[in-house]
Amino acid sequence: AVMEYQTGMLVESRAGHDKGELYIITGITDDYVALSDGRLKPVDHPKQKKPMHIAKKADIPALLSEKLAQGMPLTNEDIKRVIKLWRSENV
Repeated sequence: AVMEYQTGMLVESRAGHDKGELYIITGITDDYVALSDGRLKPVDHPKQKKPMHIAKKADIPALLSEKLAQGMPLTNEDIKRVIKLWRSENV
């Protein structure tokens, strides 16, 4: 089920004490996705979650896809900005 997810996507936690939190996928392994919110879970210390415990909220935002396409790392600032923007547009 990891297949449907891509680095840069905006997802929401569906289980655990962080239920309802928004994250950006910063990496994907065989069994887990690495999630960062730019704050409590910074890019250099992402949260590992099983794909079944997250739900996709949005495709990769333009800001992030440009950076990813250029092979640039995502920063906490980028991630915070994207999540904040998404929240302001989807209340």
